[in-house]
Amino acid sequence: MAISHPPLIHFICIFILAFEGSLFDSVRSSSSSSSSSSSSISNLESDKQSLISLKSGFNNLNLYDPLSTWDQNSSPCNWTGVSCNEDGERVVELDLSGLGLAGFLHMQIGNLSFLTSLQLQNNQLTGPIPIQIGNLFRLKVLNMSFNYIRGDLPFNISGMTQLEILDLTSNRITSQIPQEFSQLTKLKVLNLGQNHLYGTIPPSFGNLTSLVTLNLGTNSVSGFIPSELSRLQNLKNLMISINNFSGTVPSTIYNMSSLVTLILAANRLHGTLPKDFGDNLPNLLFFNFCFNRFSGTIPESMHNMTQIRIIRFAHNLFEGTIPPGLENLPHLQMYYIGHNKIVSSGPNGLSFISSLTNSSRLTFIAVDENKLEGVIPESIGNLSKVFSRLYMGGNRIYGNIPSSIGNLRSLTLLNLNKNLLTGEIPPQIGQLEQLQLLGLAKNRLFGRIPSSLGNLRKLNHVDLSENNLTGNIPISFGNFTNLLAMDLSNNKLTGGIPKEALNYPSLSMVLNLSSNMLSGNLPQEIGLLEKVEKIDISENLISGNIPSSIVGCKSLEVLTMAKNEFSGEIPSTLGEIMGLRALDLSSNKLSGPIPNNLQNRAAIQLLNLSFNNLEGVVSEGGRAYLEGNPNLCLPSLCQNNKSHNKRRIKIISLTVVFSTLALCFALGTWLHLAKRKSKLSPSSSTDELIKRHHEMVSYEEIRTGTANFSEENLLGKGSFGTVYKGYLNLNEIDGGVYAIKVLNIERSGYIKSFLRECEALRNVRHRNLVKLVTSCSSIDYEGRDFRGLVCEFLSNGSLEEWIHGKRKHLDGSGLDLVERLNIGIDVGCVLEYLHHGCQVPIAHCDLKPSNILLAEDMSAKVGDFGLAKLLMGNEADQCSSITSSYVLKGSIGYIPPDYKSGL
Repeated sequence: MAISHPPLIHFICIFILAFEGSLFDSVRSSSSSSSSSSSSISNLESDKQSLISLKSGFNNLNLYDPLSTWDQNSSPCNWTGVSCNEDGERVVELDLSGLGLAGFLHMQIGNLSFLTSLQLQNNQLTGPIPIQIGNLFRLKVLNMSFNYIRGDLPFNISGMTQLEILDLTSNRITSQIPQEFSQLTKLKVLNLGQNHLYGTIPPSFGNLTSLVTLNLGTNSVSGFIPSELSRLQNLKNLMISINNFSGTVPSTIYNMSSLVTLILAANRLHGTLPKDFGDNLPNLLFFNFCFNRFSGTIPESMHNMTQIRIIRFAHNLFEGTIPPGLENLPHLQMYYIGHNKIVSSGPNGLSFISSLTNSSRLTFIAVDENKLEGVIPESIGNLSKVFSRLYMGGNRIYGNIPSSIGNLRSLTLLNLNKNLLTGEIPPQIGQLEQLQLLGLAKNRLFGRIPSSLGNLRKLNHVDLSENNLTGNIPISFGNFTNLLAMDLSNNKLTGGIPKEALNYPSLSMVLNLSSNMLSGNLPQEIGLLEKVEKIDISENLISGNIPSSIVGCKSLEVLTMAKNEFSGEIPSTLGEIMGLRALDLSSNKLSGPIPNNLQNRAAIQLLNLSFNNLEGVVSEGGRAYLEGNPNLCLPSLCQNNKSHNKRRIKIISLTVVFSTLALCFALGTWLHLAKRKSKLSPSSSTDELIKRHHEMVSYEEIRTGTANFSEENLLGKGSFGTVYKGYLNLNEIDGGVYAIKVLNIERSGYIKSFLRECEALRNVRHRNLVKLVTSCSSIDYEGRDFRGLVCEFLSNGSLEEWIHGKRKHLDGSGLDLVERLNIGIDVGCVLEYLHHGCQVPIAHCDLKPSNILLAEDMSAKVGDFGLAKLLMGNEADQCSSITSSYVLKGSIGYIPPDYKSGL
């Protein structure tokens, strides 16, 4: 009998069906997983190939390859600087910062569409930003700062709507600011500083409501500051210094209470500060309005910003007094209000110093070049323990220097030059062991120089000139092992020059002991000054022979020993100092012949041996000042035959005639040089010649105007120096952007290049010559010699840049035929003027496209006269007969057109 089991059969059927369904799902899942995995591999492989292309655009500047892990045999997720998402499917971050990469950014960067962060800062990348970068619509961070990127800003960056940080600081981007950037509504940081941007700030930037930092500093952006920026309620940092902004600051900007940093320095802004300035900016920490044309008084509310760290509004037209309230600024670090018209009066006119004793972090006070009167209070010694720099020069400060100044043990710079200070130099200054620069010149100080100053072993620059100091030069001055320059001139110092005070192997700039009452012999140790460029011991009572050891001064360029009691012969070793260009030994008691190696040195521009007892034969055609030496004669007048009276009479007659002719020649020379405004008196120095024709600017003005000689202001480099774009307020009318040529002091002959350019440009006027505005002959903050030329700035760069396509018109076009023709005409006109239109013909000697600059209207101007040669007399003849390239000047592999016809 058959037995039936329906429940069991039912269970088996259900199990079979379930198993089949599970198997089907498993197969389907496996198929789906396989498809997904294949897609993932495909996407990652695509990113990998894009990265390989990216690498092909880079050049490695290191000894090792920082991208050595980037190879085809490994996953890009394990490569240096590459980060993938959690699933390892796509590349989402690329950080190659600081790897020393050169080359360019490959356009394949646009294929890494999942990138959220791209960081390439601190490399040496060049070329333009590829337009394909606009495809990275997921990007939040783009940082390519501190490279050499050129070209335009891609407008399609505006398509990166997720972008929060855009940092292109310190590149060479030449572009207007795209208005499309205003579509980046999530942008928090926009850093475009230190480039070559121009145009204006788009008013639509007021739509960037998330913006926290806007940095456009050190560019050529112009126009007005748009008032729409005041709509940016989250903005904390507004930095637009070193541009060409003009007009007034919109009043609404002063009401942006969120601001922490407000830097508008080095523009052409004017106007006054509102009275409630400080009340409306309670969060402000950094304030810099330097190098503008702001006027009016300093609002009292300025000192209500109790959190402020930096206050800078130097080089403006502010007047009135320093308002009260400085004691309310405990966090203040810098108070820089120099070069204005700020006044004070009465003995308590400097009481603001006492108020600053509450600022425990204060490191810097600069109130120089104002109209401050008063006595320096004793409380100055209570300033911050970290206080390091004090600029109070160029005022009307009187009274004594307080002894409490010795409490400022961190002080590195003390500048009290050009005041009315009296009394003695306090010996407590010798306690300032960190001091590097001491400036007490042009006051009314008297008494002895304290020997305690010898404790200042870090001192590199000391200037005590133009006072009434007496006594000896302290022997302790021999402790200045880091000294670069010392000026004790125009005092009443007596005694000998201590040999210890000449043991300065580091002295490289100047030793000036002139116009004192120093006596005795010049020590042999003078020859230890191997690096010094200028020595002036004129107008003293120094006697004895000139030591032959002076040949040890291998770097000497100017030696002035006039108006002393030197005797004996001129040492022939003086002629062995190859760099010597000015030698003044006039008004002494020197005798004997003039060494031949001095007479025949064409490099010596000034040789003054007048009013001595020199004798013998002098070379004909020499350019030395020799008057007052009755025993000197030309070769034709030195034959002496005592047996023939007639011949003796003839010789005497010829001598009289020669003297008359020499006097006429000297007078004619004097008149000629006076007409050229370049005559040097016997005691004149070359620096004085320059100063007489140019109102020189200070090193500080140039340093500040070029943002501390930053790379972003670099216009170009040449054999003798570097050219920067700078911003100077030379006077109330002529202020703004200039081209500043800073000479390379390490280059042999740099001073000659400096003088040559000044000499070539100071007497020429032509619309197609770059205008020399002024110059700077000073020292930097490390005590090194500093020479610079300030010329007009030509906004369209050099002809070389246009020829090679580095510059173009706004429409992308280069020079057209008419512009090229006009440039050729301009250059031809100025060459004709230099060769035939000047009183003294000038050969440029280095004319090439990089030295032809283009103004805003595309007119051409010739610049860079560092190799120019003034052709006078026999020099012109020599130039016309040049046949050897050995004597040609100019760039290697290039002969200037000046030489084609002998000019």
